[in-house]
Amino acid sequence: MVKLTDHGVFLKDGKVLDNAELSPAQARKNTIAYSILKAHNKSNDDKNLKIKFDALVSHDITYVGIIQTARASGLREFPIPYAMTNCHNSLCAVGGTINEDDHVFGLSAAKKYGGIYVPANQSVIHSYAREELAGCGKMILGSDSHTRYGALGTIAIGEGGPELVKQLLSNTYDVKSPDVVLVYLKGAPKRGIGPHDVAIALVGATFANGFVKNKILEFTGPGLKNLSIDFRNGIDVMTTETTCLSSIWETDEVTEKHYAAHGRPEEYKKLAPTGTAYYDAMIEIDLDKMESMIALPFHPSNAYTIKEFLANADEILAKVEKEAKEKFGNTNYDLRSKIKDGKVIADQGIIAGCAGGMFDSIDEAAAILRGGSTGNGYFSLSVYPTSVPVSLELTRIGATADLLAAGAVIKPSFCGPCFGAGDVPANNGLSLRHTTRNFPNREGSKPGDGQIAGVALMDARSIAATALNGGVITPATDIDYDYTPHEYHFDKSVYEKRVYYGYGKADKDAELILGPNITDWPTQYDLADNLLVKLAAVIHDPVTTTDELIPSGETSSYRSNPLRLSEFALSRRVPEYVGRSKAAAAVEKSRRAGEAPDELISVLSKVGDANELINNTQFGSCVFANKPGDGSAREQAASCQKVLGGFANICYEFATKRYRSNCINWGILPFTLDADAKFDYECGDYVYVGGIRQAIIEGKEEFDATVIKADGSTEPIKLYVKGLTEDEKEIILDGCLMNYYRSHSN
Repeated sequence: MVKLTDHGVFLKDGKVLDNAELSPAQARKNTIAYSILKAHNKSNDDKNLKIKFDALVSHDITYVGIIQTARASGLREFPIPYAMTNCHNSLCAVGGTINEDDHVFGLSAAKKYGGIYVPANQSVIHSYAREELAGCGKMILGSDSHTRYGALGTIAIGEGGPELVKQLLSNTYDVKSPDVVLVYLKGAPKRGIGPHDVAIALVGATFANGFVKNKILEFTGPGLKNLSIDFRNGIDVMTTETTCLSSIWETDEVTEKHYAAHGRPEEYKKLAPTGTAYYDAMIEIDLDKMESMIALPFHPSNAYTIKEFLANADEILAKVEKEAKEKFGNTNYDLRSKIKDGKVIADQGIIAGCAGGMFDSIDEAAAILRGGSTGNGYFSLSVYPTSVPVSLELTRIGATADLLAAGAVIKPSFCGPCFGAGDVPANNGLSLRHTTRNFPNREGSKPGDGQIAGVALMDARSIAATALNGGVITPATDIDYDYTPHEYHFDKSVYEKRVYYGYGKADKDAELILGPNITDWPTQYDLADNLLVKLAAVIHDPVTTTDELIPSGETSSYRSNPLRLSEFALSRRVPEYVGRSKAAAAVEKSRRAGEAPDELISVLSKVGDANELINNTQFGSCVFANKPGDGSAREQAASCQKVLGGFANICYEFATKRYRSNCINWGILPFTLDADAKFDYECGDYVYVGGIRQAIIEGKEEFDATVIKADGSTEPIKLYVKGLTEDEKEIILDGCLMNYYRSHSN
């Protein structure tokens, strides 16, 4: 179904070639990606890009922190359209009034600074961007990792909040020119195959091997014409899970029809590779051969065809249970109990969000369930249309009625099921979801409290087929049903009645309304001459997700309060981390007050004259993980560490560029190790990096450091910080992005 070619290829007149008359350097300029990046690059350097975006998007667990950071850095007015949706904290069920306080803050900020405010339950973030902001040849930056609008001819990138702050202050997004990978589509999907089937197969083929990490995927090929715009969007949004930087698709009459249907025909233009285009690698997807897929816990890349899974369910689920035990210790995780009479029984089905809640997927799911029943047992089905316009059209064509009549529950536009703030399964439950992720520690799982759930990703069509069979997992390709796609009609009037369109209408005299939970960032300090950190978390898992660095569900209400939020850092993975970091921060506070804590004197004496070093050696905590930062773009995965007194991450590699950028923007040293270096140190050991400030100033990338073990012995270690831009160096030296902007405003 998916074939990888790990070498450069040329594309000419729609045909893939190994050689061409142009050199790779010349031909790579003929890709769609190159043309869009060049148009937005302000650096006059094709290798080191400085990008200005056309629009920004955030939701209600990120926009408060972004605006607070921008305010502290000199914000006066939003320079480009900035849409703030309210699709993550919509329930307002946790933390008293504070979720709605954030929404009030968002509207007041839109009025004061000239933004677009989308009230709760009107649309999920990416649906609104597709409907109202995307355009062929544009670039959009979002503070959500699934910011992907490539199928609409828009290069969109998900990053942490500080990168949006830079854009709000009319600065640039700095990145090395990325490789571009050709995704060549051929054939046509058979009945029952949906976008999640293709997406899961793609993620399964590319995540673990890092095939497309930090690259741009460019989709084209003869199979493109056989995919609706919703089908394309459904694949596109899941490219985030491959760890690529972004995506872009060739545009055609299907794309043109989308913009016409949404009342923005002027946003369409033809985008295609020109002449002979060069790509650094290629992925071929044969849509004819695509099968119904399932991604089992604990990652979208844990992919199987549903038929393969059902044929080997006991063996495959045993592997999942083993992984759970390795991650969480002794648990009662028993997915094999779902196997009954040779069938696998699920407890829940969810179709929701930016991936599953689109019109086509829900329309076809309704056709599958028409006249049927989800049953009156343990299995339940919830459907969340991605926006009110989509929900309205589904109601008008009768799809909503068909779903309700079959026993499904229709819910408002809300991202919660994707991160565990809605439809949380029962303990040891198996939930099938057409959403974006199934990471550990999501969907209500609290292994430390004996609570754990299993989430498997499937396409809406197979979820509907499963619901039709009362929860017996069933690929949609195995059932007979009649389906004639409905043409989608977008009704903007619902937005005109509720959305606040404030771009270009900033009112500097408008009051910014701050609820009691909305607090400023605590004071951060410049990087000292030397750095001493104490290991507060040591994680040897192959990959550590942002959900493990800062849990998603129950923390969302506290994203506006840095101090309260930081209490959750690593709480489900290393519960002792917060206490250890606070203890280190207390020692640093004493040092700054002019004291000489015994702990520092004792440790520093192992590397030099402690009485001299203590005055210019910063002390804090450090996280080691093999490969941290897969998943969400939210900056809190890094900022919580800094708020607690964290000054460094040490790893073999960062899982994503966005997490590394978040660390840098919060003044956390992003140290890496040689691939063959051993890191067998433990919590309580120390790492000393002498002369770190001067080394960063001089642009050094290699550092001779010393590990001081808890028993007093020392060992040398070599650390690296590679590829910092000049601005990133200054941000680290100043202690964080806010300090950097303050220093530049004086």
